[in-house]
Amino acid sequence: MDSQSWTEAWLSSTWVIVEIVFMVLVIAGTWKIFEKAGRPGWGAIIPFYNTYLMLKVAGRPGWWLILFFIPFVNIVIWLIVALGISENFGHGAGYGILLWLFSPIMALVLGFGSSQYKPVRA
Repeated sequence: MDSQSWTEAWLSSTWVIVEIVFMVLVIAGTWKIFEKAGRPGWGAIIPFYNTYLMLKVAGRPGWWLILFFIPFVNIVIWLIVALGISENFGHGAGYGILLWLFSPIMALVLGFGSSQYKPVRA
Protein backbone atom coordinates (compact mmCIF):
# COMPACT_ATOMS: atom_id res chain seq x y z
CA MET A 1 0.00 0.00 0.00
CA ASP A 2 1.55 3.30 -1.02
CA SER A 3 1.51 6.37 1.21
CA GLN A 4 -1.27 8.15 -0.70
CA SER A 5 -3.63 5.17 -0.44
CA TRP A 6 -2.84 4.77 3.26
CA THR A 7 -3.51 8.47 3.92
CA GLU A 8 -6.80 8.37 2.02
CA ALA A 9 -7.92 5.27 3.89
CA TRP A 10 -6.99 6.77 7.26
CA LEU A 11 -8.75 10.08 6.55
CA SER A 12 -11.81 8.28 5.23
CA SER A 13 -12.16 6.04 8.28
CA THR A 14 -11.50 8.97 10.63
CA TRP A 15 -14.24 10.96 8.94
CA VAL A 16 -16.69 8.07 9.33
CA ILE A 17 -15.96 7.94 13.06
CA VAL A 18 -16.51 11.72 13.38
CA GLU A 19 -19.84 11.41 11.55
CA ILE A 20 -21.00 8.57 13.80
CA VAL A 21 -20.09 10.50 16.96
CA PHE A 22 -21.91 13.58 15.62
CA MET A 23 -24.99 11.49 14.77
CA VAL A 24 -25.05 9.94 18.25
CA LEU A 25 -24.84 13.39 19.87
CA VAL A 26 -27.73 14.72 17.75
CA ILE A 27 -29.87 11.70 18.61
CA ALA A 28 -29.05 12.11 22.32
CA GLY A 29 -30.02 15.80 22.27
CA THR A 30 -33.25 15.13 20.41
CA TRP A 31 -34.04 12.22 22.74
CA LYS A 32 -33.70 14.53 25.77
CA ILE A 33 -35.89 17.19 24.13
CA PHE A 34 -38.62 14.63 23.57
CA GLU A 35 -38.36 13.34 27.15
CA LYS A 36 -38.58 16.87 28.56
CA ALA A 37 -41.70 17.42 26.47
CA GLY A 38 -43.33 14.20 27.72
CA ARG A 39 -42.88 12.39 24.40
CA PRO A 40 -41.13 9.04 23.88
CA GLY A 41 -37.38 9.64 23.62
CA TRP A 42 -36.88 6.63 21.37
CA GLY A 43 -38.86 8.53 18.73
CA ALA A 44 -35.65 10.42 17.95
CA ILE A 45 -34.29 7.41 16.05
CA ILE A 46 -37.39 6.71 13.91
CA PRO A 47 -37.45 8.60 10.58
CA PHE A 48 -40.54 10.76 9.95
CA TYR A 49 -41.87 9.94 13.43
CA ASN A 50 -39.16 12.16 14.90
CA THR A 51 -40.35 15.03 12.69
CA TYR A 52 -43.94 14.35 13.75
CA LEU A 53 -42.84 14.49 17.40
CA MET A 54 -41.01 17.78 16.78
CA LEU A 55 -44.24 19.18 15.36
CA LYS A 56 -46.07 18.10 18.49
CA VAL A 57 -43.39 19.60 20.76
CA ALA A 58 -43.78 22.85 18.80
CA GLY A 59 -47.55 22.72 19.23
CA ARG A 60 -48.25 22.33 15.53
CA PRO A 61 -50.65 19.88 13.85
CA GLY A 62 -49.29 16.52 12.73
CA TRP A 63 -50.47 16.95 9.15
CA TRP A 64 -47.73 19.59 8.72
CA LEU A 65 -45.42 16.61 8.22
CA ILE A 66 -46.60 16.61 4.59
CA LEU A 67 -45.30 20.17 4.17
CA PHE A 68 -41.75 18.96 4.84
CA PHE A 69 -41.84 17.17 1.47
CA ILE A 70 -42.39 20.39 -0.51
CA PRO A 71 -39.14 22.09 -1.57
CA PHE A 72 -38.59 25.59 -0.13
CA VAL A 73 -41.82 25.32 1.87
CA ASN A 74 -40.00 22.89 4.18
CA ILE A 75 -37.44 25.59 5.04
CA VAL A 76 -40.17 28.00 6.15
CA ILE A 77 -42.05 25.28 8.03
CA TRP A 78 -38.89 24.24 9.91
CA LEU A 79 -38.38 27.90 10.90
CA ILE A 80 -41.94 28.07 12.25
CA VAL A 81 -41.45 24.77 14.09
CA ALA A 82 -38.11 25.91 15.55
CA LEU A 83 -39.74 29.13 16.77
CA GLY A 84 -42.57 27.11 18.33
CA ILE A 85 -40.17 24.76 20.10
CA SER A 86 -38.21 27.75 21.39
CA GLU A 87 -41.39 29.39 22.65
CA ASN A 88 -42.57 26.20 24.38
CA PHE A 89 -39.24 25.91 26.17
CA GLY A 90 -39.47 29.51 27.40
CA HIS A 91 -37.06 31.12 24.96
CA GLY A 92 -37.48 33.91 22.46
CA ALA A 93 -37.27 34.27 18.71
CA GLY A 94 -33.48 34.59 18.70
CA TYR A 95 -33.13 31.17 20.29
CA GLY A 96 -35.60 29.79 17.76
CA ILE A 97 -33.57 31.17 14.86
CA LEU A 98 -30.42 29.59 16.32
CA LEU A 99 -32.32 26.31 16.62
CA TRP A 100 -33.34 26.66 12.98
CA LEU A 101 -29.84 27.47 11.73
CA PHE A 102 -27.76 25.22 14.00
CA SER A 103 -30.19 22.41 14.83
CA PRO A 104 -27.65 19.73 15.83
CA ILE A 105 -25.81 21.95 18.31
CA MET A 106 -28.94 23.61 19.68
CA ALA A 107 -30.62 20.22 20.14
CA LEU A 108 -27.82 19.34 22.55
CA VAL A 109 -28.07 22.70 24.31
CA LEU A 110 -31.85 22.47 24.63
CA GLY A 111 -31.90 18.79 25.56
CA PHE A 112 -29.14 18.82 28.16
CA GLY A 113 -29.60 22.40 29.34
CA SER A 114 -31.79 23.67 32.14
CA SER A 115 -34.72 24.66 29.90
CA GLN A 116 -38.08 23.29 30.98
CA TYR A 117 -40.95 22.46 28.66
CA LYS A 118 -43.90 24.75 29.39
CA PRO A 119 -46.20 24.59 26.38
CA VAL A 120 -47.48 28.01 25.41
CA ARG A 121 -48.91 26.61 22.20
CA ALA A 122 -50.51 23.18 22.52
